[in-house]
Formats: sequence, structure tokens, C-alpha cells
Amino acid sequence: MILVTLGTQDKDFSRLLRAVDKQIEKGNIKEKVIAQVGTTKYTSNNMEIFDLIPSDKFNYLINECDLLITHGGVGSILAGLKANKKVIAGARRKKYKEHVNDHQLQIINRFVKDGYILELKSFDKLDKVLEKARTFKPKQYQSNTPNFIKMIEEYIDNVK
Repeated sequence: MILVTLGTQDKDFSRLLRAVDKQIEKGNIKEKVIAQVGTTKYTSNNMEIFDLIPSDKFNYLINECDLLITHGGVGSILAGLKANKKVIAGARRKKYKEHVNDHQLQIINRFVKDGYILELKSFDKLDKVLEKARTFKPKQYQSNTPNFIKMIEEYIDNVK
């Protein structure tokens, strides 16, 4: 099963859903596809679509999916990585009025550079990224939280 999540942004991101739909219709995606679309209004005969999924069901779907296709939100990417899933991320772009700026490009770029995820740069080439995902071995995610805690503790100790 493939899980597609667009996060909870208040802006339309049907561009990603159209790309997935196209690959289903071409036969490049044969698995069941479940999509959490937030406020994006989209209908499809090829996907099971939900506006918002309760967190317990969302966590279940993350754990059950074989692949996560998502926007460039840190929370969505981390949800997939923490569940040891292959992640394909496509950025919401300002020029398409999908976000207020292009920070998701930077987020995705960093995760790609570190070997965690695959980037969907050109939405009309999702088939190529899906093919690459079949053999992609993502780097095991390691949280940086302990380092941040240490930095904060050191800062607090120095302020005292």
C-alpha cells in the first residue's frame, strides 16, 4: 500500500495527487493508494481519499505502507523515516500558490543530501522516482534531539 499525505496546509496541492493518479492510470502504481489530502479538493476513482485522518489511524497507515509519498513538510517526512519507510517528497511551491514560500525545497534537499529520502523534482517524472524507490535503501534515521538538548543545557548553564 502507498500512503500519500499532503499535510494540513490550507493551500491546494492537487498537483501531487494528479501525478500519482497519472501513474496509477499508466499502470506504474499497482498497489492500493490511500491519500490524506487536508483541505485540497480532489476526486479520484483510483485512490481512497480522506481529508484528515485521526492520528491513531494515520500512524497505523504509516506503519502499514510500503511507500510514503508526501509534501516537503518536516513532520510528514519524519513520520515516514521514524517508521523506517521509503519516502518520496515533492515540494509545495510558491509559484503554484501551494505555499507562501519555497522552504520545502530546502527541507527536501537536506533530507536527500543526507540519504534519507528521494525527491520528486519534476512531477511528470514520478514514474522514474518510483522505479528508483524500488531499490533505494534509505539511511537509518537518527534523531538529533539529544544534541539540541545538550546545546540548550550548556546555554542555560553558561547564562547562570
